[in-house]
Amino acid sequence: MAQEAPAPQDDCLFCRIVAKEIPATVVRETETTLAFRDINPQAPTHVLVIPKAHHRDAAALAAADPALAADVLRETQAVADDEQLESYRIVFNTGSGAGQTVFHTHAHVMGGRGLQWPPG
Repeated sequence: MAQEAPAPQDDCLFCRIVAKEIPATVVRETETTLAFRDINPQAPTHVLVIPKAHHRDAAALAAADPALAADVLRETQAVADDEQLESYRIVFNTGSGAGQTVFHTHAHVMGGRGLQWPPG
């Protein structure tokens, strides 16, 4: 059972995007998620899918609300379908050492070109 959603954080960029205080190029929106184009794309298609509720990172989201984590993953597929991506990468950065710069869970959906592994 999902816990009560954490309150939006005044200093969180993504909470402010959800609240429509900061503009974003939204590509999909559901009751629980928001998907918008990354302002610094690393691939021809680079969309962020976030839960509307504030959770610090993917691990915190999964622990607090597995159903919402599933919503985020479902939306990554919907974004890929809408963007007509035959193959794509989903990335969750967790912690600053992994490259997380906004501490609100977000999945990067990237595609539109070959993506090497390891990334970089």
